[in-house]
Formats: sequence, structure tokens, C-alpha cells
Amino acid sequence: MELMQKVKTRKAEIAIIGMGYVGFPLAVEFASAGFSVTGIDLNESKVKVINHGGSHIPDIDPALVSPLVKKGLLKATTDFEVLSDADMMSICVPTPLNKTKNPDVSFILAASGEIRKRLRRGQLIVLESTTYPGTTEELIRPMLEETGLKVGKDFFLAFSPERVDPGNKVYQIRNTPKVIGACTPECLRYAEAYYSSIVEQVVGVSSTDAAEMVKLLENTFRAVNIGLVNEVALMCDVLGIDVWEVLGAAATKPFGYMPFLPGPGLGGHCIPIDPHYLSWKLKSLNYYARFIELAGEINSSMPAYVVRKVTDALNEAERSVKGSKILLLGVAYKKDIDDVRESPALDVAKLLHVKGAAVSYHDPFVQEFKLNGELLSSRELTAELVAGTDCTVITTDHSDFDYGMILANSRMIVDTRNAFGTRGISDGKIVKL
Repeated sequence: MELMQKVKTRKAEIAIIGMGYVGFPLAVEFASAGFSVTGIDLNESKVKVINHGGSHIPDIDPALVSPLVKKGLLKATTDFEVLSDADMMSICVPTPLNKTKNPDVSFILAASGEIRKRLRRGQLIVLESTTYPGTTEELIRPMLEETGLKVGKDFFLAFSPERVDPGNKVYQIRNTPKVIGACTPECLRYAEAYYSSIVEQVVGVSSTDAAEMVKLLENTFRAVNIGLVNEVALMCDVLGIDVWEVLGAAATKPFGYMPFLPGPGLGGHCIPIDPHYLSWKLKSLNYYARFIELAGEINSSMPAYVVRKVTDALNEAERSVKGSKILLLGVAYKKDIDDVRESPALDVAKLLHVKGAAVSYHDPFVQEFKLNGELLSSRELTAELVAGTDCTVITTDHSDFDYGMILANSRMIVDTRNAFGTRGISDGKIVKL
């Protein structure tokens, strides 16, 4: 059966490489649309959870997964051999930075290598992992064409950037437009059919390079604008102005202004990392991305600024950071999720720990993390815990925190998220960002 017909009749076999925050929701969406989907991941615990009808991603309700598994529409494996039978596949693997902040595409290359071993005529391969412009054409295409099969004729290759926003209850896969760039018009035709089966709107662009650039622009836009408001926060601190008052008033303008909020730094896999992919690529072309580099400097300096705020607050109470008990509330990179990737709260904790503070934390979504090699577990948030702490720091403003109890029992509070301000609470013990 021809590939396009397999898509229309839901007979196409789909494989998703990577069962993380991007790949698993995608697999569930395709399975919900009636396709037979196999998720591939080297993490055996993830595979086991999925095959038992569970979910390791908070955004995905196990009640949605279990029926799909029982119907045989969704399964997971650690064995790449299933790629041999797949008609369509998406690569959703991590793309971190290495220690020198250069792109690490080793996971993409490893996944592509497994596909190459099993590539056959009529297959569609789509890369969703965020990367620099040129990755699909310069790395993946040559690797797959080493088999003697030709892109656009024998197999089809495209890039479609993921747009997952963990914790977002409004915009999810189905109602978020899907950008697609492909190596040839025929590749684009198949990729658009693939995603149209689960997404309300697909947006085709002229090339994989353009699609790769779209993703980097989206997150660089956020990083640069967050860098701007973070610097405004620093300026307002020097000037003695309430930055939250300024931002709130500016946000009333109905045109020409888009609100962004300052905080303790950037977190998550995308926004702190993606601009570096673009910057690295441009450096190879002898172009220096000044806005990106400057925004990165400002954003990466914010955890140290928070620590200075804590230090100054303790000094006012005639206490030093060394030996003080400091409670961090929230270590996930944003509210109401469990993701700690690149979380600025972890950097705040490390800096305070290095200065000799006794750091503890509470996060209902994150049970433990390593602090300078030491395993730290989330403490139960009680009045006694808060009262026994020298300084409470709101690093992530989770919705279910009892802010009234926190205020009543804290000696001093450094609020990096304006959690109290947004609730109309003001008090002399609260130090704003």
C-alpha cells in the first residue's frame, strides 16, 4: 500500500525515537488518532511504565495511555529493530550543550545511525529535536543516502520543530500549528500528511534550514526579551523603583508591547540552550550574534543576583549567609511542573551552599536532586519548617503553596517570582527581585 494511503487509512506504522517530554506526548497523540505507534527509548523504566499503561510525564494522564496500550495502539521498547517495520518515524532525542556550550548532536547522530541500518524505500523520517540550521541537510541526509537510497525518491526526510510547553493546559499538540520544512517538495507532501492527521494546522516552509531557524527564533525571542526585563529589574533595583509595578503598568498598553517577566534566571531545555545553537552556527560563519550573547550573559547572572539579595537581607538582620538556614520553595524551572532541566533554582542552591548556607527545599513535584554531589530531598512544607528558617526564597511559584502560612511564619522572604505581589500581598519582610 502506498504511503499516503497508509496515512489516510491509519495503516501506517509509526515509530517515535525518544520518550521524553516531546516524544511521549507525540506518540500518545498519534495512537489516539488510530495509528499503531511504538516508542523507542533506552531507559527501561520509561518503557516499562508505558507498557503497563502508565505515564512518566505529568502532562499526560495515565487514563489516556492505558486504553491505547490495551488496544495495541501504543507500546514501547528499547529495541531499534522495530524501525524496520515503521513507515513513518520521528526523532525526538535530547540536544544538549557540551561543557564549552557548543551543540551536542550525538543523540541525533546515534538515532540517525540506527535508522540508516534499517532504512528501506517508502519511509518518512522527521527530526523534531531542536538543532542548528543545516543539521538535517548536512548531517542526517548524507548519512541516510550512504545506503544508496535517494531522498525525495526512495525515502522522505523533513524537520518539524517541537513546540511542547510543559504545564500549558490551553495549547497542546493538536491546537498548536506545526511548522514543517523538508528536503524536497515530495518530502514536504508526505510530512504534511503525517502531521495533518493529528494537528489542526500545518505550516510548510521552503526548507529544513528555514524550519530549524524558526525554532531557534522562537526561543531566542523569549531569551532576549527575558534578558531585557531581567536587566530592567537590575536597573530598577539601583534606582529604587519597584520593577513589578513598572512591568504591570507597561502591560496595560494594548499595542506595541508584549509582557515578559524577570526571575532568578532561565530554565528548561529550550530557552537557555537554543540561542547558543544559533550563536554557535553563526560563529562558524564569522558572524557574532551580539544580542544573543548579551542576553545570555544577563540571564546567566541572575542566580548570583538572587544570592546577593539573600545576602543583603540577612545582613540587615545582622546575620551572615554562612551558617544560615535557607529554604528554597520550588526547584522546577517553572510553576506546576516537575522539570528541573537548567533550572535557575538549582544554581541558586549551589551558590548558597558554596557560601556555607544550610540549604533545604520543598517542591511538591521534585522529590530530590543533587546539590554539589549531595542528595537533597524535598522537605514537608510545615509552619515549623518555615519558622525554623532564617530566609525563605521563592524560586518557583507553584500554585499550591500556602502563601498565607509562608508569610505568617517566615522571618524574611526573598520573592524572585512576585508570587506575593500577584496575590495582592505586601509585607515588610518580603524582599522583591
